[in-house]
Amino acid sequence: MNEELGGMMQRFSQQMFKGVLISVTKVRVSPDLSVAKVYLSIFPSNETEGVMEVVGHHQNIIKRDLGNALGKQLRKMPELRFYIDDSLDYEDNIGKLLRGEGDNPIK
Repeated sequence: MNEELGGMMQRFSQQMFKGVLISVTKVRVSPDLSVAKVYLSIFPSNETEGVMEVVGHHQNIIKRDLGNALGKQLRKMPELRFYIDDSLDYEDNIGKLLRGEGDNPIK
């Protein structure tokens, strides 16, 4: 599911946004298969809010297309919930702080 959804999101970003890369970093499916939490990494990060708004608006279309792509591999197509994976931004900020480039609130 992760690979299919990743490919779909890359095609989605090419169609809907210019110069924005959307990657699926992880998918967590609930034990009863009713919900899939999809974590997205968006580059550049200043586009995150707009991208998430459009993804939320197209959520049912993404779910339908994913169900068609997976075919009979899943007995039940879970509800998709999209979240931001900001771990790369967090790591970048830590790196800047360690190099003395960022705003350090503790001085």
